[in-house]
Amino acid sequence: MKFLFNSADAYLQQSDWRDFALIKFCLFSMGVIAGILLPPKAKKPAIITAAVVFVATYIPLMVKYGKIVVGMLKGTEQTAE
Repeated sequence: MKFLFNSADAYLQQSDWRDFALIKFCLFSMGVIAGILLPPKAKKPAIITAAVVFVATYIPLMVKYGKIVVGMLKGTEQTAE
């Protein structure tokens, strides 16, 4: 398991925003495929769960990004927490 985390850290260090965009598109496409394959009865709970997860992850990401932007505008780069 440690090797898996170390290799993921190495991958992240060697990646730029384009790589992360590709990962996001890949995961989004997987989610669309899963959504299409869900039976009609299960779609509403899946949509609600996805919306909750989206909000719960989007807010902290944007707060962190906002801190970095503010730090750059003030001339002092903020480090990741």
